Amino acid sequence: QVQLVESGGGLVQAGGSLRLSCVASGSIFSVNAMGWYRQPPGKQRELVAEITSGGSTYYGDSVKGRFTISRDNAKNTVYLQMNGLKPEDTAIYYCAATSQSRLIWVPRSFLSWGQGTQVTVSS
Repeated sequence: QVQLVESGGGLVQAGGSLRLSCVASGSIFSVNAMGWYRQPPGKQRELVAEITSGGSTYYGDSVKGRFTISRDNAKNTVYLQMNGLKPEDTAIYYCAATSQSRLIWVPRSFLSWGQGTQVTVSS
């Protein structure tokens, strides 16, 4: 099994920036794609960004041009740099990982999940 621990959430004003980190441990040899989902209050969880083991990146339409995902395989860590934050970015952000090439191809019940970190953007 893979354990994921997120950090870096917090309260920020609109237009500000935050950087989320997620460290993987355990059966890290099985980790391929990693990424971030978010769940706004009262809404469904959505994919924000993902990155393959080879470094290919994919973004949700609402964050393109503002968020950047990256990973450091030597540190078993994936990052999400969030710039130009908006109040609608307020959500719990979850790190996810899979042994498959893409997160989006895997049923969510089969993904490894972190515990989540709260991001709140004030207007």
